[in-house]
Amino acid sequence: MFSSVAPLARLNPFYAPHFQLAQDGVRKRTEPAEAPTSRRSLAAASAAEEYSCAYGSGRFFVLCGLGGIISCGTTHTALVPLDLVKCRMQVDPQKYKSIFNGFSVTINEDGVRGLAKGWAPTFIGYSMQGLCKFGFYEVFKILYGNMLGEENAYLWRTSLYLAASASAEFFADIALAPMEAAKVRIQTQPGYANTLREAVPKMFGEEGIWAFYKGVAPLWMRQIPYTMMKFACFERTVEALYKYVVPKPRSECTKGEQLVVTFVAGYIAGVFCAIVSHPADSVVSVLNKEKGSSASQVLMRLGFKGVWKGLFARIIMIGTLTALQWFIYDSVKVYFRLPRPPPPEMPESLKKKLGLTE
Repeated sequence: MFSSVAPLARLNPFYAPHFQLAQDGVRKRTEPAEAPTSRRSLAAASAAEEYSCAYGSGRFFVLCGLGGIISCGTTHTALVPLDLVKCRMQVDPQKYKSIFNGFSVTINEDGVRGLAKGWAPTFIGYSMQGLCKFGFYEVFKILYGNMLGEENAYLWRTSLYLAASASAEFFADIALAPMEAAKVRIQTQPGYANTLREAVPKMFGEEGIWAFYKGVAPLWMRQIPYTMMKFACFERTVEALYKYVVPKPRSECTKGEQLVVTFVAGYIAGVFCAIVSHPADSVVSVLNKEKGSSASQVLMRLGFKGVWKGLFARIIMIGTLTALQWFIYDSVKVYFRLPRPPPPEMPESLKKKLGLTE
């Protein structure tokens, strides 16, 4: 029975090479040689044909980073109009009283083209963020999983998701910060600049390089909890959907059915992401608009009620955004035939220790 589950163990996202090497050494001493046509060799051959690269290889990480660029860059750019109104509601709630009022005021003042303000820094900034967020998440998930070992990685998988996503987002926000600062200036300060080419030299001339990185700490406050929720909630929701909702095992689902599960889990995760990260998002929007203010000063001035302005707009935006990002990211993996391990299952060795197998 143990030999039949060995191929599945290798596809586990928390597969630990050192642990597996030890198992293989035991197997070589205790099991006779198998014929080339055995079930295990056929499974290995089919896996080699199915995937374009090995799980955890350099090519795998590069293509995951590309998937992050496509998923984050395109989705954030597509939602620029909603993001613009949300930012304006946060920095000037007296003028922009609601989502619909915000759209109406913006169109009356700037025309329909005014809704696209800030699209260039959004596309560039969130493409770089997506590269680091998804690419480094895969790196840290495997790194931390191997450090824990197969059994502990399964038992502590939620903590593993949280740690890997937080580590990835730390670097992703450093890549995002300059373009986020320029975007907020363009969107929330009428007359300051209409394009990225106008905003960057003006910001640098006024405050130097600090203008682009003074918001990185509030970005960490906003994005790290957001990303931790985004990845951990998504991973556990996918696991729960296949266990309690989907009427058949993941292995029997078509690629299309698996992508539907991905979209649903992404939307559920997005709602929680928006709530967790919204107060810090309000601080970032106000901080990047004002000169000489600190995050603590802005937070004290906004107060508890003020930091929740625009939450409904952000739930709609982030829920849709997160669902689309996961759907696009998973679609990129399908297109490039990357390994997509199923939700983790309890290792056979742990089942034996817990007395769950005969």
